[in-house]
Amino acid sequence: MIDFQNVSKLYSGNYILKEVSFRVNSGERVGIVGPNGAGKSTIFNIITGATMPDGGSVVIPKDHRIGIMAQNIKTEELSRKLVEFTADAIPELREYSERLHEIESQLEDGCADENTRAALLRRHGELQTKIEHLGAYHLEQDAKEALSNLGFSPESFDKPLTQFSGGWQMRAALARVLISNPDILLLDEPSNYLDVPAVEWLCRFLGGFSGTLILISHDRFLLRKLASVTFEVNGGQVTRYAGNYDYYRRERENRLKMLEAAQRNTERKKEQMERVIDRFRAKSTKAAQAKSMQKKLDRIEDVELPDALNYSGVIRFPAPPDCGVEAFRFENVAFGYTPEKLLWKDVSFEIAAKEKVAFIGYNGMGKTTLLKLLVGKLAPTAGLVVLGHHIVVGYQAQEFGDVLAPEMSVYDAVKSALPAGASTANLMNVLGSFGFSGDDRDKPCKVLSGGEKIRLQFARIFVNPPNLLVLDEPTTHLDVSARELLQQALCNFQGTVCIVSHDIEFVRNVAGVIISIEPNRIKKYFGNYDYYLEKSRELANNSAAIQNTNINAGNSSSDGTMLARDRRRARAQARSAVSGKLREAKQTLEKLEKTLDELSEQRKVLIAKMSSGMKVDFGSLNKELAQVEKSISGHEEEWENCAIELEALKMENDRINSEVGR
Repeated sequence: MIDFQNVSKLYSGNYILKEVSFRVNSGERVGIVGPNGAGKSTIFNIITGATMPDGGSVVIPKDHRIGIMAQNIKTEELSRKLVEFTADAIPELREYSERLHEIESQLEDGCADENTRAALLRRHGELQTKIEHLGAYHLEQDAKEALSNLGFSPESFDKPLTQFSGGWQMRAALARVLISNPDILLLDEPSNYLDVPAVEWLCRFLGGFSGTLILISHDRFLLRKLASVTFEVNGGQVTRYAGNYDYYRRERENRLKMLEAAQRNTERKKEQMERVIDRFRAKSTKAAQAKSMQKKLDRIEDVELPDALNYSGVIRFPAPPDCGVEAFRFENVAFGYTPEKLLWKDVSFEIAAKEKVAFIGYNGMGKTTLLKLLVGKLAPTAGLVVLGHHIVVGYQAQEFGDVLAPEMSVYDAVKSALPAGASTANLMNVLGSFGFSGDDRDKPCKVLSGGEKIRLQFARIFVNPPNLLVLDEPTTHLDVSARELLQQALCNFQGTVCIVSHDIEFVRNVAGVIISIEPNRIKKYFGNYDYYLEKSRELANNSAAIQNTNINAGNSSSDGTMLARDRRRARAQARSAVSGKLREAKQTLEKLEKTLDELSEQRKVLIAKMSSGMKVDFGSLNKELAQVEKSISGHEEEWENCAIELEALKMENDRINSEVGR
């Protein structure tokens, strides 16, 4: 249980949290939402102790381990191998291991005192139990599985962290905290550095997490799938909603309507009282009544509406220019950054005008590269990229913020994107279409928020209106409301849209065609994201069935290598599945043992009361004792079944591990 009691936090004299009280119950799955800068990350910092509140108190169970993804990896850790860094997920293990070695050294040196030796052996056993309980013996395997699912190749496991970009280092930090299996898991925008397949895996992994999960995210897919409770942080306050993101949005809207109605009623009542008071003041005989009514009026509290969450900016795309029926096509395209190492070859597909297309695939598969080939930033190694008749391209790169000179004004940034010799007459209209009006035109780029920068980039694109819009990770700096506004604008846009995005809900709602980028091939799916998932699963199942047929029929020696690899992959998947069930069974067993200990203690207390000789209600105590006995019996039966299941899983795990080297 995490309990915030009247907590306040100020920055530069302004309240970011003001007398906030809320509780996170053990085992709850909480999604935290709110505008950028509202104080969501501040709550995490207070929970971890990185920030101290300026008022109020926070209660956190002392025996609970808290896991949080580090936003910056320490310099001394960067020289460590990827898998070594990731597997070193539980700091307590280092302390326990050091103490264990100390005890072993003392035992080897010999102990003259038998009592001391017995105490050391007992402590040695306790430490070994703790180490095993924390999962030390399978952390490296867990690390490799998590890293693989987050997009790392097995060949990269032994590379030092210094060889990875900042985004990939953050993936390693995420894998590290996920496998630590803490009691309380705090995740702040965990999908920021992930591609769509990795987000899907993260969602499945967290679905099996049994501890308390608190998630800050603008990703509606994660919030819908994972959160059973939603906290809105806004205007210095935290409001609890007893449901997921969709429930929260409905209830917030209903609550707002009720508050608006209450506000109208209060204002109407105050106006009526003020009119009566004015009439009474005009008559000396009514002066006392007027004074009394004024006191009542002063006591009426105003109804405060919550701060608006809706994105204040505007995104209105102008109509695109006319073009032909085809937007573009790839003809037998091959590309590689070096001639001997091609990303893909003989790639051919076409996109019709007005289609909305999303490019899906693991990081490193070439999504951004494909967009750069499309817009002419890169040239294919072989083949052709052909744009359709009268196609005008508007391109937003991932690093769009870097092209904006810090001191340049909003007006000048858009003016610089005009084609040579073009008129500036319509420039203010374009700025207004994207929420920049009046004095906003003179703002320097360095003071703009992430959302303002992306609106500015769209304004730069639309000074020469495109009919083919190519967007690489357009949602990265946007909160939920801004993402929904951009999503709606793209759906209404009458031109062609090509996007790369890790936001699954954004992809699901915008794209009607999916281009899947896989090792050595690119495949087009003529349907939305859900259609793509369905068809890709069918293909995977058909492929598995064909492999099983080949195994049963027997293959040539050249096929044998592939089959052996498939069998190893199958064993790895089986080992992963059994490992997960083992952890779950151990956790269940531990919870049952804890419950049985508590029930046994209750039974002792009840029996002690009945035999104390004091005047007690024997009927009531007997009834309570019978309920406790019944509960003990039921939990003992559950414990026996769980213990049997655990032994069977251990045997299965040992069998699979014995086959690993075959």
